[in-house]
Amino acid sequence: MMKIGTFAKISTAIVLAASVAGCSSWDSMSRRQKSTVGGAAVGGVAGAVISGGGILGTVGGAALGGIIGDQVGK
Repeated sequence: MMKIGTFAKISTAIVLAASVAGCSSWDSMSRRQKSTVGGAAVGGVAGAVISGGGILGTVGGAALGGIIGDQVGK
């Protein structure tokens, strides 16, 4: 069962990722840039879940997700 503190951290990561994606000028971005942003958002959330809301896991997941998204968007 997930603790409330962990749930709050994961929820914060999701909201932050959504707000960053929403604030960027999505329409003027290339397909590759959109893939990178999407990958970073998904990776950040996955990293937060895997590390139990740890900052290092969240940032590492976002970085790895961004790299994977960039490669997929080529």
